[in-house]
Amino acid sequence: MSDRIELGLDTFGDVTVDAEGGLKHQAQVLRDVIEEGVLADQVGLDFIGLGEHHRDDFAISAPEVALAAIAARTKNIRLGSAVTVLSSDEPVRVFQRFSTLDAISGGRAEVILGRGSFTESFPLFGYALNDYEKLFSEKLDLFAALLKGGAINWKGSVRPEIRNETVYPPIENGALKTWIGVGGSPESVVRAVQYGLPMMLAIIGGDPSRFLPFIDLYHRAIGQIGGEALPLGVHSPGHIAETDEQAREELWPGYQAIHNRIGGERGWGPTTRQRMDMEADMGSLYVGSPETVAKKIVKTMTTLGVKRFDMKYSSGTLAHDKMMKSIELYGTRVAPMVRDMLAGS
Repeated sequence: MSDRIELGLDTFGDVTVDAEGGLKHQAQVLRDVIEEGVLADQVGLDFIGLGEHHRDDFAISAPEVALAAIAARTKNIRLGSAVTVLSSDEPVRVFQRFSTLDAISGGRAEVILGRGSFTESFPLFGYALNDYEKLFSEKLDLFAALLKGGAINWKGSVRPEIRNETVYPPIENGALKTWIGVGGSPESVVRAVQYGLPMMLAIIGGDPSRFLPFIDLYHRAIGQIGGEALPLGVHSPGHIAETDEQAREELWPGYQAIHNRIGGERGWGPTTRQRMDMEADMGSLYVGSPETVAKKIVKTMTTLGVKRFDMKYSSGTLAHDKMMKSIELYGTRVAPMVRDMLAGS
């Protein structure tokens, strides 16, 4: 895996507002996501990740299908999930879908595997939340076996045994680039090392430096278990406009909508503009002018020693045209500044 700096984008296909302020149909949101992916390629970004959800405020439930549509209209950008909820999916089918995407895109596919912070997929696909840990652990073990290629022999308790079966299509060149998504579980950090996979940290609130213990654990685990220290990444939310004030004003309505909706489901109180501004000033919200966002990305990447930064550019009802401008600024102005600052550090 390359040691170069990578700058990418993530979206969950948040259901956005139209010009009249009404919510768009999920079908139109999906079409908008395709255009966002095409623009990300045109402005030279390294990656776009589509997150999997199964609820009415997010449009993307089948990331690989949308990624294939983006693949057909792009040349260079890498295409992946953010994340694939492996616990409630079938590892063999996940591998087949991404190996198919890899073939279609000429080797540009990658997958980020995780347990997810939402649980809607468990009852939908018939899995018990009581098996949350076991499902992820065993299915990750099977997926790791699939990554090796050739005939598979695997036995566990969450699905039938596989005996001397080969899975098609195989990866054409090399291996499928696979990450472990980590939101706060030390066990997931150790698993990443055990399977020789890079780690993507989902840092969605608070000072990014609070994740330094996970970075330290990753390197300590390598020292004890063995293996190669692979480039690590960070996923965090953000929005870019011409000025700091404009970026915050544009972001606030969507930020408020999504935080109040999800917070209400989880028993949290309503969010405030002060809280958003605090996250922008001191936390893990990358909102502002290109210069402001670039400096903050550089600080995070330097502090944590990561090689990849993916900005979750969608935020609740934030409109498509504002996201398109954010993507343009990220690729044409933020990315060059980040690379220059890191090269000179």
